[in-house]
Amino acid sequence: MNVLFLTIDRLGNLASQGLYADILRTFQQHGHQVFAVSPYEKREGKETEYTCEEKIHVLRVKIGNITKCGRIEKGISTLLIERQYLKAIRKHFAGARFDLVMYSTPPITLVGVVDHIKRRDHAQTYLLLKDIFPQNAVDLGMMKKSGLKGLLYRFFRAKEKRLYSVSDRIGCMSPANVDYVLKHNPEIDPATVCVCPNCIEPRDLSLTPEGRREMREKYNIPQDKKIFVYGGNLGKPQGITFLTECLKNQKNNHDAFFLIVGDGTEYSRLESFVKTAAQNNIKLMKRLPKEDYDRMIAACDVGMIFLDHRFTIPNFPSRLLAYMQARLPVLAATDPNTDVGKVITEGGFGWWCESNDTVAFDQAVSLALSSDLVTMGGRGYAYLEEHYTAEQAYETIMK
Repeated sequence: MNVLFLTIDRLGNLASQGLYADILRTFQQHGHQVFAVSPYEKREGKETEYTCEEKIHVLRVKIGNITKCGRIEKGISTLLIERQYLKAIRKHFAGARFDLVMYSTPPITLVGVVDHIKRRDHAQTYLLLKDIFPQNAVDLGMMKKSGLKGLLYRFFRAKEKRLYSVSDRIGCMSPANVDYVLKHNPEIDPATVCVCPNCIEPRDLSLTPEGRREMREKYNIPQDKKIFVYGGNLGKPQGITFLTECLKNQKNNHDAFFLIVGDGTEYSRLESFVKTAAQNNIKLMKRLPKEDYDRMIAACDVGMIFLDHRFTIPNFPSRLLAYMQARLPVLAATDPNTDVGKVITEGGFGWWCESNDTVAFDQAVSLALSSDLVTMGGRGYAYLEEHYTAEQAYETIMK
């Protein structure tokens, strides 16, 4: 069948590993014709282009800036994506008709594209729910439900409900996500909602002892300490205030070293903290090339996840998979609504605490320092192979 996939994630080389690249290749390998639409942001200076990669038809559409920009610019660009995608699809995929349309959130504003193709082609529609907006913005104080600012919330909430209504199936990242969606949208038929978690084609990215030493030497990371690494976005969802408090409390811990690798809206704030604190057990680095990033993660001992305690929606960060592939146990500090901590602790490959409790974080670090990290990391990799493969996601969607 013909499958159309819509995302605002930047699809890079489809031969490389990635959440969406892996699932698209899996569909192609099962004999389906796969079409994907992804953005080029304005700052990249590229025009809309169509290519064929890994036997997948890829349309990259020039849009406005939606990352690393102000709220107004991001808001306007997000609202325009729907029209820009539809225009590009009509032009470059003119002769194609689709049996299945898959799409991920964010954003919810692709609903017009989905609805148009569903009606035109009598296609089935499958939502990969990776983000619950606008509630996440309300949780972080970026949007309000009442007053003048409530107009914006109600506009996007209507868009969200319309997206759910045009979706024949909704795949959620975890059981907590399923429960949340059904509780807050009682009009949705429970039979249409299921768990379809973040999935990849697992690759063992762990390093030999020699490889670990080389990477630590290359980036001036201590050889004689346990390295706790956070890799990924550094924005408001990560609760940077709590992260800095945790780092302060670890100032005199001579057995642990904290490596933060990433970028985002809160990077400069974290950078100022690191400079002011002048602790000798913290290192902050900008994003690295993917190959070096993967090897850097694998050269560490414990992967960390942070989520702002104000979240009422159950996020399930995809960076968990990167740690599992590197055979790292995971320390998660999150709000109590996500079930990522439950997965980690019940799977026996890490520790969890609430992200408003620095004492509990300190205790988790102490537990990690006295644990068999190699065995726990092995459990994490085994859990990945059992629950989070692209083949399993394919089977869930096709079912």
